[in-house]
Amino acid sequence: MSRLSAVLFDRDGTLVADVPYNGDPDRVRLLPGAAAAVALARAHGLATGVVSNQSGIGRGLLTTDQVHRVNERADELLGGLDAWLFCPHAPDAGCVCRKPRPGLVHMAAARLGVPPAECLVIGDIAADVLAARAAGARGVLVPNAATAPEEVRRFATESAPDALTAVRAALVEAGFPAVGRAPAPGTAVPARTPPALPRAVGSAGRWAG
Repeated sequence: MSRLSAVLFDRDGTLVADVPYNGDPDRVRLLPGAAAAVALARAHGLATGVVSNQSGIGRGLLTTDQVHRVNERADELLGGLDAWLFCPHAPDAGCVCRKPRPGLVHMAAARLGVPPAECLVIGDIAADVLAARAAGARGVLVPNAATAPEEVRRFATESAPDALTAVRAALVEAGFPAVGRAPAPGTAVPARTPPALPRAVGSAGRWAG
């Protein structure tokens, strides 16, 4: 990618351990390298966000408030991202935001004030990469044990072993100088303040649904 302005992460299976339909903040556990990946992006001046399908809301298994509380806990553990967006709809709702559709990526880019083409989307399933493509962004697959083998094969040339490696590789490709280790845990990294976004496009501060 010629220019990189933002990194958008999937949540479950990418940044935090995938607990199906989790509504309990106490069950949030970061995956190895997740906090370092966020810190590395921020240290290089990139906006950061999360784009996540949360169909448990549409299925009646979760409330929006529960998702917000889980996101807030994850955000605390990760050191703070600029925007959290999620699709609350069931798979058969026909919405424009559920990945692999591009709505969440478009909304996150608008929220962060960057073009979709300058976004990197990192996720653990094909829907994440396909949502990026549909939005005009770049997607990288970070597979885990639950990723379908056919998806791993399909995106073998667009993959990385973990989120930190994906961020580091994208920084190098975009020409950022001196791409090295992420700041050590506890190191202060100035937060990036994204522009305000009207509620007409689904904004609720950082916690848009």
